[in-house]
Amino acid sequence: MMIYWLTNTAESSSRLYYENGHSAEESSQAPNTAVTGLAVFGDDFKSIRPFAERDNTNIVHWSEFESGTHFAAMDQPQLLAEDIRSFFGRFR
Repeated sequence: MMIYWLTNTAESSSRLYYENGHSAEESSQAPNTAVTGLAVFGDDFKSIRPFAERDNTNIVHWSEFESGTHFAAMDQPQLLAEDIRSFFGRFR
């Protein structure tokens, strides 16, 4: 948030979400079929699963953590790194 505040970019960074939410057209984009892994951190958007399953047909890795935020790379780097290793370990 501080970066958005200091650079005065909060409005432009959120515009995409506003426009998508107020679009008259229904998205005709096909679901993602790539192998997908998701990590949900404790203080982040909890109800992501219905959206993830709607838009991704090949979720093979799902992790939920008690701590962390949307910025897990900064506030929980060890948890995130271990989860990324776990996901990509299957491709060795």
